[in-house]
Amino acid sequence: MKTTTFSSVYGPVSSWRYGRSLGIDPIGQVSVCSFNCVYCQLGEIEQKTCDRAIYVPTEKILDDLQAFAPWEVDIITLSGSGEPTLALNLKEILTSIKQRTGRPILVLTNGTLLRDSDVRKALSWADKVSVKLDASSPDQLRRINRPVAGINLADIQAGIQKFRAEFSGELAIQTMVLTPWDAKVPADYIHIIQAIAPDEIQLNTPRRPKPITRQLEGRGNHTTEREFSYPVQVLKCVSTSVIQDLATLIHDTTGIFVRFSPA
Repeated sequence: MKTTTFSSVYGPVSSWRYGRSLGIDPIGQVSVCSFNCVYCQLGEIEQKTCDRAIYVPTEKILDDLQAFAPWEVDIITLSGSGEPTLALNLKEILTSIKQRTGRPILVLTNGTLLRDSDVRKALSWADKVSVKLDASSPDQLRRINRPVAGINLADIQAGIQKFRAEFSGELAIQTMVLTPWDAKVPADYIHIIQAIAPDEIQLNTPRRPKPITRQLEGRGNHTTEREFSYPVQVLKCVSTSVIQDLATLIHDTTGIFVRFSPA
């Protein structure tokens, strides 16, 4: 039986938001997250929790990183196999990578742990942070993100606002649009966005198929045009015009730059 050695570094991959990106996975071979989003490119999350731990030792990440030197990428991104802020060694990972590579560092997070001051302090070592915000109501949060018990939208919003006030880097809000929004949703979403005041908003729709079961390969899959070696569920996307109209409405109302995924 063929076995593969797990690497905490993968890519580089092409990101429509950030260019050529080298991925860092601080979570490991088992997917771990405080969400179990219906569109997750990792498949169903294997371990659902809000508990922080050292999932991948910093030394392992630095050893894996060395194989990719001289790191000729636009950015280095912490994401991988779940929620990166669950990594208790987050600050050590960020500072060590920055010292080793000299490259800007981005963290993709769902924002559920930003209520924790220790998480906010650790995350502040990133150059850029992109926070997931798919829901403007508790019902949307339950249906789309399927959070673990104890997570609610009010706490997520409060945590993002606290982080925004403390963070000197670039903050983006990333939002997955699964279906055309009902009439009330844009107003509620814009109200939350105005309270957060991010540097930019990133609108997306789930063009990447969702693996039926957990696939480590899903970490770096940034195209739907490849042949998948595992069963996937192709998700229905909203049209580009729906995303464009929503982007225009948000920008015209808030004055915040809105980026949206290409077709």
